[in-house]
Amino acid sequence: MLRVLVVDDIPAVASLHGRFVSAHPACELVGTAGSGPDAVTAIDRLRPDLVLLDVHLPGFSGLDALRAVRADAGLPQPEVIAVTAARDVDTVRTARLMGVQHYLVKPFTAGELHARIDDVLAERRSSAAVAGSLDQQGVDAVLRPITRRPLPKGLSRPTLDLVRSALVELGSASASEVADRLGLSRVSCRRYLEHIAEDGECTRSLDYSTAGRPSTRYTVVGAAP
Repeated sequence: MLRVLVVDDIPAVASLHGRFVSAHPACELVGTAGSGPDAVTAIDRLRPDLVLLDVHLPGFSGLDALRAVRADAGLPQPEVIAVTAARDVDTVRTARLMGVQHYLVKPFTAGELHARIDDVLAERRSSAAVAGSLDQQGVDAVLRPITRRPLPKGLSRPTLDLVRSALVELGSASASEVADRLGLSRVSCRRYLEHIAEDGECTRSLDYSTAGRPSTRYTVVGAAP
């Protein structure tokens, strides 16, 4: 099991991300922290394998917390997924230089987080598969980026991101409601929502309150139906 620490200064957000973590079958949520100093203390005390680290924190920033951890050989050195609303180039570059391989921009779904966690797990398996002195093939196996599965034919990444963002904002919606919000066709939105559901980012349920045939309702994992 991957032991995970969630760091976020907003308790409701930390709780939501904690539920996302707990919903992953290979993860165990070991704790939360709400400030930069608390993050460093929690990493030392809980010894997590992975930290979901917000950037903007009270006390000092998430990147400063990570800098303190990286500089102390006595502290554990967990994998880090930066989880933040910060989108500026300098923040992303600094995180990358400090060994952050994965960066999630808020808001995001459980499926998006699970995809990053799966990447971390795949990277750990790749590292475990090679040992001792590495040749070029071994180095490549450890450092090669994870390749994501392609979208089904006819779907585009920008539109998928739009539909996903609309669903996250609504929490729960039908294809018609998402289509009205985005100005897209209901059929097109339904294809994207079905793809999102198949990736485990949302659940499906039948809504019998509509006139005529029941409609399918899509609810973001962790959101109230």
